[in-house]
Amino acid sequence: MRETILTFMEKNSKIDLQELSIILGVDETAIANEVAQMEKERVICGYHTLINWDKTSTEKVTALIEVKVTPQRGQGFDKIAERIYNYPEVRAVYLISGGYDLLVTLEEKNLRDVSRFVTEKLSTLDSVLSTATHFVLKKYKDHGTVMIQKNTSDERMLVTP
Repeated sequence: MRETILTFMEKNSKIDLQELSIILGVDETAIANEVAQMEKERVICGYHTLINWDKTSTEKVTALIEVKVTPQRGQGFDKIAERIYNYPEVRAVYLISGGYDLLVTLEEKNLRDVSRFVTEKLSTLDSVLSTATHFVLKKYKDHGTVMIQKNTSDERMLVTP
């Protein structure tokens, strides 16, 4: 039952527990108890709203920063990842495979703020060997949600012989 609840909640975290109980054919109290238990166990870590900032007047720049680090003896990548994710500007930190070790994501007001974070905070950490910063130019799909609206009208010019 957990996986089914999680599947529905991942697609719509605002789903009403009563509605979910009807869909699953399970008592609402049982679902509420299961959700509470998953929150307690940190299976459900939070509830977030996905915002398409391009549709607002707020300017935001999303940066993906690849970071190559020297792992610390006895702690591997965990300690340096913790130092990085404790910065309030950092949205996510992932341990990745490939040429870099960590992937850090930021959302800032402008390129200068991202640059300042990389040069003044991230690259100055002792364990950081190098970084490569990539900027998101356009979001097509984010967290499983399509972010762009398809244009259903045909804008081609009509040509007749």
